[in-house]
Amino acid sequence: MGDEFVILSLAPLLIGICAAVACALPGNFLLLRRQALIGDAISHVVLPGIVVAFLVTGRIAAWPMMLGAACAALVAVLLIETIRRLGRVDAGTAMGVIFTSMFAAGVLLLEQSDTSSVHLDVEHALYGNLESLIWLDATGWSSLLDPRALAGLPPELPRMALTLLAVSVAIRIFWRPLKLATFDEGFARTLGIPVQVLSLGLVVTAAIAAVAAFDAVGSIIVIAMFICPPAAARMMTNRLSAQICWSVAFATLSAILGYVLAGYGPLWLGGTDAVSAAGMIATVSGLILAGVAVIGPHRTA
Repeated sequence: MGDEFVILSLAPLLIGICAAVACALPGNFLLLRRQALIGDAISHVVLPGIVVAFLVTGRIAAWPMMLGAACAALVAVLLIETIRRLGRVDAGTAMGVIFTSMFAAGVLLLEQSDTSSVHLDVEHALYGNLESLIWLDATGWSSLLDPRALAGLPPELPRMALTLLAVSVAIRIFWRPLKLATFDEGFARTLGIPVQVLSLGLVVTAAIAAVAAFDAVGSIIVIAMFICPPAAARMMTNRLSAQICWSVAFATLSAILGYVLAGYGPLWLGGTDAVSAAGMIATVSGLILAGVAVIGPHRTA
């Protein structure tokens, strides 16, 4: 049973945890800045970039698609800022216009392009392919110490681990100015902190997390993790450092419980088929948020 877990479940479970935490970390600051929809927008706008990258290269390759997704995210950020300034509308309205338009364009590109021979479709964009990211070269727990077996890990795992590390390091380095700009932008300006640059850097960090997670876990988990763990954490404490810790715990719990319940929940209830891991992870994160909304000590803050 243990060897089977290592082969079939260890890699996708770790990928899910890394993706959830990488999105939840910048999500805390976006939530406090009342910009939580930026995570939603980014997870939608990367789709046309991924499709264009496939159409240009003619094959599914991680780095070209990540580059295409990153370019799409950058274009979306620029368009949102342009619409907000020229149209003199609030950021939420600008985001709504851009992410729905770009996501619709991505769906149309998918439907009209020849993707029949590859695993690239609307369902893949929404749910990802977490369940298929198994570790075929593993033979058991001993494979964790085997360089040859480790070389056969799904590439999504080291990519998400590096993304999580990069996001964590960036937040740690800019912790003080980011904290000041989040809670008191005017005071941060008087201290000479480049607030606009810092805000753009936060969006770019969120975009990196979303783009890296998109292929493996799809847009549903990305959207849920940007919002649900930080929102639940906010109702547990009034201290930012504690909120970060709570959000990491909630994101990790959502990934673990969601993955387990997706695979075994239907069997425990008498069913015969597993359900989408991405959908279940997002559902669990929503249930955690609902539970904290009832019992959280700072839910009325």
